[in-house]
Amino acid sequence: MGKNKLQKFSDMDSYPHVFQYPFGALQEKGFDMQGRWNELFFKNNNPIVLELGCGKGEYATGLARKYPDKNFIGIDIKGARMWTGAKEAIEEEITNVAFLRTHIELIDRFFSEGEISEIWITFPDPQMKKTRKRLTSTRFMELYRKILSPSGIIHLKSDSHFMYTYTCEMVKANNYPVLLQCEDLYNSGIDDDILSIKTFYEQQWLERGLSIKYIKFICEPRNTLIEPDTEIEYDSYRSFNRGKRSGKQSNKEK
Repeated sequence: MGKNKLQKFSDMDSYPHVFQYPFGALQEKGFDMQGRWNELFFKNNNPIVLELGCGKGEYATGLARKYPDKNFIGIDIKGARMWTGAKEAIEEEITNVAFLRTHIELIDRFFSEGEISEIWITFPDPQMKKTRKRLTSTRFMELYRKILSPSGIIHLKSDSHFMYTYTCEMVKANNYPVLLQCEDLYNSGIDDDILSIKTFYEQQWLERGLSIKYIKFICEPRNTLIEPDTEIEYDSYRSFNRGKRSGKQSNKEK
């Protein structure tokens, strides 16, 4: 492990707005702020918005700057990436943003029923061969429903045609109300300041000529969820892990 990464981990340990909970500690002691984020950390009653797989935290910090009347929490398991957004928040004294280092599968251990108003899923791995790992699968919808308010909103922003199409089919199968849907966001004419925030990975996709897809829907309560049974063509370009992530293969990789 490089010195730079060690320094980032040291910084993260000292940041008051960063919460790092290994699974063992969570199992043993639980999380004492569950259901009490506004009371114990944010010190207000504003709506709480999550960014899942926040990476460098651009959306969490960007939204926090634009919307001081809301609270934002970026969630990821990779602390070295999260450090970027956490450091910006400290330097700019952004008080309505926090970061949680954990696996997304465990978020119901950190938040209580109805505690979250919105969830952003920004450029997740499409998991084309593993339905259960897709962050918009019915498995994850059931998890989100445990913490979302009854009218809770989910946003997906993705470069992946596969992920976008799958999510649209899942939304359709479960009759979720769609608030906005677009296959080519930056050529759509939609004038929305929120959607103009670009993550590090999003900028890479755009530079490679890929269109950005977006869907915003209400994750209403459902007794039973239906997994879509639709054949979807795989993305034509290779999806690398988020550490390396580049939209198309270079000549050396072909």
